[in-house]
Amino acid sequence: LVSENLTLFSDCITTSSALKGAIQLGIGYTVGNLTSKPDRDVLMQDFYVVESVFLPSEGSNLTPAHHYPDFRFKTYAPLAFRYFRELFGIKPDDYLYSICNEPLIELSNPGASGSLFYLTSDDEFIIKTVQHKEAEFLQKLLPGYYMNLNQNPRTLLPKFYGLYCIQSGGVNIRLVVMNNVLPRSVKMNYKYDLKGSTYKRRASRKEREKACPVYKDLDFQDMHEGLYFDADTYNALMKTLQRDCLVLESFKIMDYSLLLAVHVLDQSPKEGGEPGQAVGDGKRPVAQRVLYSTAMESIQGDGKAAEAHTTDDTMGGIPAKSHKEEKLLIFLGIIDILQSYRFIKKLEHSWKALVYDGDSVSVHRPGFYANRFLKFMSTSVFRKTPSKSAGFCSSVPYDRDTFMTQAVTHASHWDRKTSVMV
Repeated sequence: LVSENLTLFSDCITTSSALKGAIQLGIGYTVGNLTSKPDRDVLMQDFYVVESVFLPSEGSNLTPAHHYPDFRFKTYAPLAFRYFRELFGIKPDDYLYSICNEPLIELSNPGASGSLFYLTSDDEFIIKTVQHKEAEFLQKLLPGYYMNLNQNPRTLLPKFYGLYCIQSGGVNIRLVVMNNVLPRSVKMNYKYDLKGSTYKRRASRKEREKACPVYKDLDFQDMHEGLYFDADTYNALMKTLQRDCLVLESFKIMDYSLLLAVHVLDQSPKEGGEPGQAVGDGKRPVAQRVLYSTAMESIQGDGKAAEAHTTDDTMGGIPAKSHKEEKLLIFLGIIDILQSYRFIKKLEHSWKALVYDGDSVSVHRPGFYANRFLKFMSTSVFRKTPSKSAGFCSSVPYDRDTFMTQAVTHASHWDRKTSVMV
């Protein structure tokens, strides 16, 4: 659907480069205009504000002239998203510089949803096209998302920095700006989209033929015998995943994935870039400017500990080992969270459960989905490095009841009833 809309939209904007230019022009105008508004606390009504500006090609008293067809640019919840950016240390000038200073890079490996992905040249931000229902769901999610980020900015959940819409020729293209999980300057030897499901969870033949395929759950089990971390790192990683899944469950969100990339240090040093993507030009700083943006920062409770690991050697990756004692760097983040468990998903699961094992399909009720997801991650994917005398073995599996007891004890002020935005 997004691809079809883009084809129609291209008839108005004419080229992909023009679309990218319109994105930059729109964000540049709205963020620049926002700087004139005084800082204040975010109010409930701020989450539902939509600002709109018309940008004719000949320009106006408010907007610059440009070489693209006329278009309208909408900004959703501008004050709320300004707060989100400030929470992660993103200054307006840096945000504009990242997005508008150089042409956006179109990624060549879009997801199954048909969404398009653009990357800023400094590797900081991903701009993704989303469907109308996903944009609408994100709007409803914002108050709870705001509350969660205030309590816990260290998270593997997507970090949303802006929600926009370009309208031209009767076509709407909705865009969300997010954190970039995978630095281009590090060669990723393996990439996985993991859900904890086994039903059709193997990369297709077409996917495997790509230069940089994205594998799935069954592929991971065939190719790896777990990824091993020291005890502190394993515990921090699983605590973060457990906390994030509890949040997603409270929002009745399911069908999300863990995007996992593995860089093998012993196999090849940083080589930069993947086919179809620009290689880092050396201008990128050693560590990203955005706070809590790297995998290591996202799971470490101690800021100083995270900073110590975010070096030029690791680029924010989490040190790990394979069962063969290979030294690895792990990059990861939870993706595709804008799916709520509504009628269509319930119907889809009911139909699949009649034909296949209902516990193995990826679309499931949120509570079961979170439990299965965490169990798979804590046993099949991530493992605690055993003592030298013990040899390699599986980690203790995730236990939902134990975690729920811990969550209630530690999550002060978290009210699951008020956080459900569906």
